[in-house]
Amino acid sequence: MGVFKYLLDLGATVMLPIIIFVLGVALGQKPGKAFRSGVVIGIGFVGIGLVLGVLVGNLGPAAQAMVKRLGIELTVVDVGWPAAAAIAFASRAGALIIPLGLAVNIAMLLGRATRTVNVDIWNFWHFAFTGALVTAATGRLWLGVLAAAANAAIVLKLGDWTAPMIQDFYGIPGISLPHGFSAAYVPIALPLDRVIDRIPCINKISIDPESIQERYGIVGDPTVLGVILGLILGVLAGYDVKRALNLSISMAAVMFLMPRMVKVLMEGLIPVSEAAREFMQKRFGGRSFYIGLDSAIAVGHPAAIATAIILVPITIVLAAVIPGNRVLPFGDLATIPFMVAMVAPIVRGNVFRSVVIGAVVIGVGLLIATNVAALHTQAAIEAQFTLPEGATLISSICDGANPLTWLLMKIASLLG
Repeated sequence: MGVFKYLLDLGATVMLPIIIFVLGVALGQKPGKAFRSGVVIGIGFVGIGLVLGVLVGNLGPAAQAMVKRLGIELTVVDVGWPAAAAIAFASRAGALIIPLGLAVNIAMLLGRATRTVNVDIWNFWHFAFTGALVTAATGRLWLGVLAAAANAAIVLKLGDWTAPMIQDFYGIPGISLPHGFSAAYVPIALPLDRVIDRIPCINKISIDPESIQERYGIVGDPTVLGVILGLILGVLAGYDVKRALNLSISMAAVMFLMPRMVKVLMEGLIPVSEAAREFMQKRFGGRSFYIGLDSAIAVGHPAAIATAIILVPITIVLAAVIPGNRVLPFGDLATIPFMVAMVAPIVRGNVFRSVVIGAVVIGVGLLIATNVAALHTQAAIEAQFTLPEGATLISSICDGANPLTWLLMKIASLLG
């Protein structure tokens, strides 16, 4: 277990290049070429992380300013995904999650139950979080481990299922996104999209960055759209002119830089994907597989970012008006792009539809997060996580509001 902990402590931007290097050599790449692929992929993720830092560092405070401005007071604190990940990895189920996740992936590959090789080991924390909640709910570690394994298997299947549309929409060949948070909303988004198809007039509404640019010229350019949305968000947050302008340029920077960082990532990934294809064709009769990555590579698409920015004030209003909600959105407001990253391809980049679907899943998610708050808090205490000062109950949008995690927890509770 010490080896796995050491790898986790290296961080995703170091751990992933090592994994890619080992995978590349195993697939028949020359060591030098595999090494370069790993380093370039690491550089790509560093770049994506920096751009996400700009997004989180600006979007989060603006959202929190809106919360204070509206005077919303709720009793369950959204501690955010970093706290949820720390709780997950520090739990009893979390101590086993890396070998467990790898074993599930290998078994499914050998049994032809998946085509995804999930190298995104850092995000195994989503599976560990499910295991931690189930263990807290049932008092049985074996049920927590079983639920974590089931979560890993389901997400691999969701990654396979959505891979063609993900590759086509985002232009990332050979990739799937077996992300425990983003993938969970696919089974909800698909039927909701079909429901919208059957609503007269509403089904004709199409708002996407491309059509806006065609109709309104420069106003529809993703960079300019980022400026406009940033200004609107700044006004809603009650910012002065200086802060609103800074926010607008920061949002424009995210829109402009994120696709370029993904291109850097793909420069390193394409040689590995080609080696994987050749390897499988020689040894498995032409069978192909996908490389599973973090959905961070998708959150910078203009449709995903525009949807997320619009959903921030909507989330705050929903928290205030939904009967039964007790969660105060705070730490995870900036993770909304991850929530819609796999919704955008389903609605073909239609921002209107992704906002409608996003509002529905966030509304339901707030009630889920409220429902699991006591277990979330118990899991945190068992993992020796220090609660925020003054907080008696905690939860999160990522993964406390995750419908797949909640469903697995309910099923395990029946078994326990």
